[in-house]
Amino acid sequence: MNHITACLFDLDGVLVDTAVYHYKAWRQTAESLGIDFTEQHNERLKGVSRRRSLEIILEIGGQTMPQEQMLALCEQKNTEYLLDVAKMTPSEILPGVVNFLKELKAEGLKIALGSASKNAQLILERTALLPYFDAIIDGRHVEKGKPNPEVFLKGAQALGVTHTACVVFEDAVAGVEAAKNAGMLCVGVGEPHVLHQADLVVKDLSELSVERLRSLERKN
Repeated sequence: MNHITACLFDLDGVLVDTAVYHYKAWRQTAESLGIDFTEQHNERLKGVSRRRSLEIILEIGGQTMPQEQMLALCEQKNTEYLLDVAKMTPSEILPGVVNFLKELKAEGLKIALGSASKNAQLILERTALLPYFDAIIDGRHVEKGKPNPEVFLKGAQALGVTHTACVVFEDAVAGVEAAKNAGMLCVGVGEPHVLHQADLVVKDLSELSVERLRSLERKN
């Protein structure tokens, strides 16, 4: 039986919803290249790195470009995105997040962030969630994006726990796969038919409690 002592959270779509800002910035980038970029296309970008996101957009448009131009476009997209992030407030925290984090803290569980975002710390600061976290592993600390398990394995290491003591909270298929590749339990946040590889799927964190996590631990 896995005894859960640590929780590792993805950021976008689990704690806060910055997806709309990402989509807006990527759509502007795509339009500057003459590429039609839809919300359906945007689903492919969830949970992947900035560089890989641009590669996908170029694939959609049947285009290629030099590395230097790609790096410049990634920076341009991030600048647009940060203009919106700078205006974020705690009102943009998703349902149930604060209460669940408070309960985890009260029960003595360790909490880390495991996100591809290089802006994770800024977002946590803007939404006043930063004090709940014992460690932050984001795009600045990892070389390989999800579904590679690096971000979650580094999270466990930063918390000083083994992978079997961790449960991951993810809204993207690539993130669920990363958790499974790390040998960790995983709670999917979203649609069960999409996140079917997760050990449990909830609509949002308002459906969770420490007791429900313990029931998950007893099943494994």
